[in-house]
Amino acid sequence: MPDESYASIPELPPLARQATFAGGCFWCMQPPFDACPGVIHTLVGYCGGSVERPSYQAVCSGSTGHLESILVQYSPQEVSYTELLDIFWRSIDPTQADGQFADRGSHYHSAIFVGNEEERAIAEASRDSLQASGIFRDPITTRIVDAAPFYPAETYHQNYYRNNSLHYNAYKEGSGRGPFLRRVWEEQA
Repeated sequence: MPDESYASIPELPPLARQATFAGGCFWCMQPPFDACPGVIHTLVGYCGGSVERPSYQAVCSGSTGHLESILVQYSPQEVSYTELLDIFWRSIDPTQADGQFADRGSHYHSAIFVGNEEERAIAEASRDSLQASGIFRDPITTRIVDAAPFYPAETYHQNYYRNNSLHYNAYKEGSGRGPFLRRVWEEQA
C-alpha cells in the first residue's frame, strides 16, 4: 500500500513566483517543467475544488471538483510566465474537453490557474495565439480560471517519473500522450 503522507509546499524564495497548471495526469506534467532552467521546484497536487486537503481517492471519485495539477515555483529573472505557458501547451492536448489522452473525468480537465490580471492577460494571449497558429484544428478548450488553493498530493505521487520510471514511461506512451506530443510538435519543428 502506498505511503499516504502528503508533501508540503516549500517556502517561496525571495523574488520567485508560483504558477499552477492542470494538464491531466499530474505525473506527466512534472518532467517538462523540471527540465526548464529557472524552475526552482515543482509539486503535484490538487487545485480548484471545494474540499480542503483532498485525498487522491476523493479527487478521482470526481466528488471534490479538484483537478490534478502542478505547482511551479520559478525565477522570473530566468524564465518568464509566457515561457511556462509554452511548456504547458506543449505538454497537453488543449482541445480535449473531457480529460487528457486515455484519462477521462473531471479531475483530468486542463486549466491555467491565474493569480492576477497580468497572468490572465498573458494566458489569454498565449491561448489565442496558439489557436490562431492552426496547430490544432479543433477549438482550444483549456479553461483559464482564478487561482484556487493548491493542496500537495501524497508523497508517492511526487517525482513519480523519477521514482517509478519504468511504470511512468509505459503509462505516458500507453495513454497516448507521448505519441501525440511527438507527432504534433515534431511537425512544427
